[in-house]
Amino acid sequence: MQFDVERIIQTALREDIGLGDITTEVTVRDGSTEPAELVAKEAFVLAGLEVAAQVFRRLDPEVKFEAISADAQRVKKGEVIAWLKGRSAALLSGERVALNLLQRMCGIATLTADYVDKVSGTNATIVDTRKTAPGLRALDKYAVRMGGGRNHRIGLFDGVLIKENHIAAAGGISTAVANAREKLPHTLKIEIETRSLDEVAEALEAGAEIILLDNMTLHDMRQGVDMIAGRALVEASGGVNLDGVREIAETGVDIISVGELTHSVKAADISLLFRP
Repeated sequence: MQFDVERIIQTALREDIGLGDITTEVTVRDGSTEPAELVAKEAFVLAGLEVAAQVFRRLDPEVKFEAISADAQRVKKGEVIAWLKGRSAALLSGERVALNLLQRMCGIATLTADYVDKVSGTNATIVDTRKTAPGLRALDKYAVRMGGGRNHRIGLFDGVLIKENHIAAAGGISTAVANAREKLPHTLKIEIETRSLDEVAEALEAGAEIILLDNMTLHDMRQGVDMIAGRALVEASGGVNLDGVREIAETGVDIISVGELTHSVKAADISLLFRP
């Protein structure tokens, strides 16, 4: 993950600063230093403090950054979550990038925690999807973990999920699974996306280890769980929201994947304030 973080920060700083931070260059004395603090403007679950620290360290290797809270902790409105002191120019030039990344990560962690709380007491696990912001997947996935969720596959390279279009291209579920079985090592599981109970039966017959129930009604989910009867892990996906996730969990599924965790998250409200 560290390589990804460094790449993300470098790209974001280059995008924002470009050839130079004109406003800071013309208003701030060279070499001046300032203390500052990161303040929570609302309650949220914290994720990404070290990422924010690395933004400032890239601009000022001597910056002092002291975290008051830790990732995965809930913070209250008005709490100071970190103290920092460094060259004024570095803090000003890095402020927007540090906050953009930190606020997004905290928003993801907070929404994830809300989903995890909703299914508490059931056997269901909340997981993310690949519906992440391009280039930010490592941070998005980390934030989900800080919120108490778990990661689905990181990318196309680390898991087999045979979806609707794969099935169509292969000529059916049985053929798709058979083709995959010929080429895969025994260490990799095969997951099949199904859209009906007939497809669930076919996926079971083909020997899929994970069966995804895609956009099914609660009634069909219960039927699917009963049909599978522990012979495969059961994942529910499609149209999941906070209002309905508890009912989905109570159908008996093992996994609930939620695109909303990362594809349209609301950033947490955080400010960086100089404290002379």
